[in-house]
Amino acid sequence: MDNIDKMKKNKKIYLDYAATTPVDEHVVKAMLPYFSEEFGNTMSIYGLGQKAKLVLEKSREAVANLIGAKPKEIIFTGSATESNNMVLKGVSGGHIIISAIEHPCIMETAEYLERKGINKITRIKVDNNGLVDPEEVKKAITEETVLVSVIHASNEIGTIQNIKEIGKICKEKKVLFHTDASQSFGKIQIDVKKMNIDLLTASSHKIYGPKGAACLYIKEGVKIEPLLHGGGQEGGLRSSTVNIPAIVGFAKACEIAQKEMKSESQRLTKLRDKLIKNVLKIEKVYLTGHPTKRLSNSASFRFDHIEGESLAIQLDLNGVAVSTGSARSSAKLEPSYVLLAIGLTHGQAHGSIRISLGRQTTEKDVDYLIKVLPDIVKKLRDISPFK
Repeated sequence: MDNIDKMKKNKKIYLDYAATTPVDEHVVKAMLPYFSEEFGNTMSIYGLGQKAKLVLEKSREAVANLIGAKPKEIIFTGSATESNNMVLKGVSGGHIIISAIEHPCIMETAEYLERKGINKITRIKVDNNGLVDPEEVKKAITEETVLVSVIHASNEIGTIQNIKEIGKICKEKKVLFHTDASQSFGKIQIDVKKMNIDLLTASSHKIYGPKGAACLYIKEGVKIEPLLHGGGQEGGLRSSTVNIPAIVGFAKACEIAQKEMKSESQRLTKLRDKLIKNVLKIEKVYLTGHPTKRLSNSASFRFDHIEGESLAIQLDLNGVAVSTGSARSSAKLEPSYVLLAIGLTHGQAHGSIRISLGRQTTEKDVDYLIKVLPDIVKKLRDISPFK
């Protein structure tokens, strides 16, 4: 057995951080007491409950600090999907504008509202790099428009939108502006005031926190209807017994992200650029998404004459985990609507994979992927019926 075969046998490299992240050990440590010792309900008036309420408010402050918000502007939810549903369903009937590359939970909620006749939906096209033209948003706004929702950074291709300019247009037009920042939150600097954001969605499990915790930033003065009704938790906007362990973990993850954001972004950008440079040396391989306006940890590629699913499986057999685009829809056989929106054909979209790096990714991991990928591509192309 040669060295490369030994490497393949022992390798377990995770390169799908855009799908989810492992929980940071410091986050786990922060959470543990709230499972068994400090297990109080925030709605209880006795000491144990009041301790839970106090840590809830401290957690709210930690999340708010990461985006320049006030603590009272943060509402905790159970997932980014819930937050996004709450925004679209929480505005009154009227006209809603979204981009053509939103996360499925935005797309499907918009379709639901349109089907029920509750809202009229306009979907803004993107260019070949996945960028929304702010001027197109401006043109689409009418007197009936109540909300514009544009994803900050694409979960599939990593392209970062000009949120500040879109938010400025919405502010001038007196229209609410929401952004799904699930992928950008904790990775790039966000200031909700300077970026003219009224509503923002973020998720814990994308920044090394636990699943089951997310948030919705609601600018002071903005009124939306709650999605859940009941006991009146979260200022009456999100009734449900508060998940203190997960929220404490989310807050701790935010604190860590705030400290490490700049240095980690610089480290990952170098690894990402090395990855892109070397993967593009393979014949008939192309980068999808904007070449520079992209997340520091994200790279999406399309491979001619290969199915993305086959490539992901072969990489897994060689010890490397990657995605064929959106993890939520990767089990589906139809091509990604995001890739179709940037101008790819059905066949080209089927030949795509997403590689996303994270805290545990090393240069050796990237080097290993660069080493094994060309042979895998050649092997699949040799047997491909799509040549």
